[in-house]
Amino acid sequence: MPTTEKPGLTRDAIKYLAIFTMLLNHIANVLLPENTILWEVFIDIGYFTAITMCYFLVEGFYYTHSRRKYGERLLIFAGISQVPYMIAFGNSQLNMIFTLFICFMILVVQERMMASKWRIPLLILLLLLSVCSDWAILAPVFTIWFHESWGNRKRMITAYGVGAALFVLFNYSSYVEKMAAGPAMIHALFSAAGIVASGIIILCFYNGKKSEKAPKFSKWFFYIFYPAHLLILSIVRVIVQ
Repeated sequence: MPTTEKPGLTRDAIKYLAIFTMLLNHIANVLLPENTILWEVFIDIGYFTAITMCYFLVEGFYYTHSRRKYGERLLIFAGISQVPYMIAFGNSQLNMIFTLFICFMILVVQERMMASKWRIPLLILLLLLSVCSDWAILAPVFTIWFHESWGNRKRMITAYGVGAALFVLFNYSSYVEKMAAGPAMIHALFSAAGIVASGIIILCFYNGKKSEKAPKFSKWFFYIFYPAHLLILSIVRVIVQ
């Protein structure tokens, strides 16, 4: 007897959306002239991705069959992605999968060392390590909030709300150095649109299920697409420079 998926968006559908918004953000960062309307729109839309992946990292940490293999996959694909990432973006910071690996290790420390005197020092060390990576500090903080809020809808709503507010303040402090306070706040508010959209989609429309269609393809596509699209963008960047 054929099965039917629960109404709403599956985990894979939301991840595909996150991949698309990430691609727009990266196209803007690598190929579009800065401070144009299209650049701003693509950048802001792309902020949907990181917080969404932090949410699913926490979910995956709870539901994976093997946390060890989960962590190994993150570390391996972070390594594969690093050179294309540096060429595409022209910097030496660690890529987003490295950030997710750091977040994964934070979850490991939280779960396994709750009563240990080394828990807080290790968490601080991991937070500081994230300074060298994409979405420094913010992604680990979002991950900790999601972990602490897991299973409690009200606390999860609060986590998303505080996360959006923190992101506005973070971006406002950057924008206000370049423009007047009013326009800086408007830009900062728009920058949080992706985070707000992530909260609405996950908390209101996510059905809590993975897609029943080609689940293995989806699983590996998410890992492979990241270094693959960075490699393509890095080649394009070298050609157009």
